[in-house]
Amino acid sequence: MRRVLVFVCLALPAFSSTTRLHRRDAPASFSKPQSAAVDYVDPFIGNGGDSPNGSGGMIPSTAPPFAMTRWVAQTRQNYVSVTPYNYTDTKIHGFQGTHQPAIWMGESGQAIVAPGAGKVQSVFEDRGMPFTHANEIATASYYSVVMDALEGGKIHAEQSATSRVGHLRFTFEDTSNPYVLVEATRASVMGSDDPTNVTYPHGSIHIDPSRREITGHNPERQDFIIGPSPAPSFAGYFCVRFDVPFETFGVAQNGSVQENVASGSGALLSGFARFAPSTKRVDVRVGVSFISVDQARKNLDTEIPDGTTLEQTAERTRSAWAEKLDRVQVEGASQEESEIFYTGIFHTLQYPYEQDEDGHYYSGYDDKVHEGVSYTGYSIWDTFRAEWAWQILLAPERINGMVQSMLQDYVEGGWLPMWKNIVETNIMVGTHADSLVAEAVAKGFKGFDLDTAYAAVHKDATVPPEDDWTISYFDREENVGYEVRAGLSSVYATHGWVASDIHSEAASRTLDYAYDDYAVSVLASALGKDADAKFFRNRAFSAPFTIFNNATGFMEARNANGSWAGQDAGWTEGDMWAYTFDVVHDVPALIERRGGNKSFVEFLDEHFDGGHNDHTNEPSHHIPYFYSLAGAASKSQERIREIAKDNYNNSVNGLSGNEDCGQMSAWYVFSALGFYPVDPVSTDYVIGTPFFDKVTIDLPDAPQPLVITSTGAPSKPYIRSVTVNGRALSSPILTHADIASGGQIHFEMAAEPQAWSSGTLQTAGSKESKRYEHVEL
Repeated sequence: MRRVLVFVCLALPAFSSTTRLHRRDAPASFSKPQSAAVDYVDPFIGNGGDSPNGSGGMIPSTAPPFAMTRWVAQTRQNYVSVTPYNYTDTKIHGFQGTHQPAIWMGESGQAIVAPGAGKVQSVFEDRGMPFTHANEIATASYYSVVMDALEGGKIHAEQSATSRVGHLRFTFEDTSNPYVLVEATRASVMGSDDPTNVTYPHGSIHIDPSRREITGHNPERQDFIIGPSPAPSFAGYFCVRFDVPFETFGVAQNGSVQENVASGSGALLSGFARFAPSTKRVDVRVGVSFISVDQARKNLDTEIPDGTTLEQTAERTRSAWAEKLDRVQVEGASQEESEIFYTGIFHTLQYPYEQDEDGHYYSGYDDKVHEGVSYTGYSIWDTFRAEWAWQILLAPERINGMVQSMLQDYVEGGWLPMWKNIVETNIMVGTHADSLVAEAVAKGFKGFDLDTAYAAVHKDATVPPEDDWTISYFDREENVGYEVRAGLSSVYATHGWVASDIHSEAASRTLDYAYDDYAVSVLASALGKDADAKFFRNRAFSAPFTIFNNATGFMEARNANGSWAGQDAGWTEGDMWAYTFDVVHDVPALIERRGGNKSFVEFLDEHFDGGHNDHTNEPSHHIPYFYSLAGAASKSQERIREIAKDNYNNSVNGLSGNEDCGQMSAWYVFSALGFYPVDPVSTDYVIGTPFFDKVTIDLPDAPQPLVITSTGAPSKPYIRSVTVNGRALSSPILTHADIASGGQIHFEMAAEPQAWSSGTLQTAGSKESKRYEHVEL
């Protein structure tokens, strides 16, 4: 998702896309337990800085999988379209516990600690300390950097974290008057195209020398200006505890320092603790909470109790990553490919992130604290395509809770989330939570209330937003209600398309709604709601072709009166080329509309050879796999290898497009294995081309490992044959059952194109309907 303009100008260092300018080699004491898979993770991949679209928009953060808070060195003030760390910067201003789930979203209730020596510097611009990447280490569980203290000497900062607690250690070398500043509130930039649009959140700070604690709260939520849910009581609470007694302390506000003051409130607010001049090392733990200061303190005591060393925290976090990454063992990958692959898995297991604490969570929808599990940071327009399918395979223990969290959002806020960042933000189009819920049920998950699940997706598909005939719902439109399926009542429900002269991005909405209807039909079939299943299935298969212009052979937006709106109108982060292929649930019908297999393959060639494929954005991710569904599997194999080579590497510019909460990496991970969930709700995977000789995956819920063998794959991109547990495949399709239970998938590879899988797959219409009538719950 790349929906905003970036106004930050960056001076880029001169380095090639493959030059390695950073270190991942942590000391032995921070490399426990041993894990080659975790060692391959490079958190700098995707943080090159040329633009959020071109370098990935990632940060070198430390935290366990799906952590509530990610801790990162702060090289700049973050806000929409700006991350807190950028590889091109040369100064560090502090260490931030961030809740910004993607570069396009705003920050929410962050916590910041900044070491210093000498005069207390509370202003961001004044406290930056120079550093070089040669003195920096970043791993999945440990970060280290040596900075030049402003008044002489060095400060060595080390960092690890659990889900709700940051653990930092500052070593002062040849400095005087060491201190640590805790920033409660700062100036907050709203939006992304006007850096002068600033608000000043009012928070609090309290210093308790007897407990060696600084506590407070920060109500910053940079995207409060969009979305229908105000979350009026939202705040990020923090409890910062030190292992060294305070010599003095104070409060800083708007750059003015007040000594021996123990509390304060308002904007531009910080607190600080000074330590004895002889102090060489300070251990700092920062508990955070969305509920209260007391809960932040409880999180600290629970996750990193007193006496825990930084080495122990890092080992715990590294163990959490090893538990997941060690499940995937690769043979035949180069060093670079291993780093891309395992960093990709690392990226896919970060979001959505935990929002509950000790069995409770704050809901911004009704402004109350509830019991239960909760997640936020749902970039669903991006992640429904492959990220969710990957998490179902590798993190199945999370799926029921994630679905339940979405259902709680529906109960408390009235709708399933579209792009939840604490609360709904109305960003992107379509109600693809319908797809997530349906896919989970189709793949065997039922640890949530199925009646509520169906009520939620049924509402998405049948209840329009307020003032559906008058509100455009353009990107980040302010002061409007829930967007959901804008255009549902105006034209879509009666004629099958969203009207371009009423709603923004109408053509993309039409195709997205069709797929979401398909998802609803799958869930309805699984629950025995046959009449509903038939209704939504019919709408799902007919709606896409209401905007297919037979005269041009492309999808095209239509106005309310049925007239064509023009080939450039109505698209969401794509164009007519990408979206003409956006009928993943009825590929045979699309092929037929384009004149059959031969004509369709020629159309795909024109798409790729003409430079129309844009892998930096999600609407293009499934397209190379369409060759396989039109009897030209070898061309899928060629295109997939080309895309992987052109769009992924192990440098700081290692992602050609924004990561979008793991979707870019999910494409690579699935593609490297040799298959991809083109139509995720169907539970089918389209075969592409495996990248490595062998991959063994110890799937958490499988009775046996999944072993994928493809000897010679690194140099042989083409497939001669495929067998699953000894059964030969005649079409390029794997089922979820083929994968999720483990077993043997064997690819016989070849150096030249093969005739394998030359037939057309027939999976649409009545056959699809029949299949989903028998999904077992």
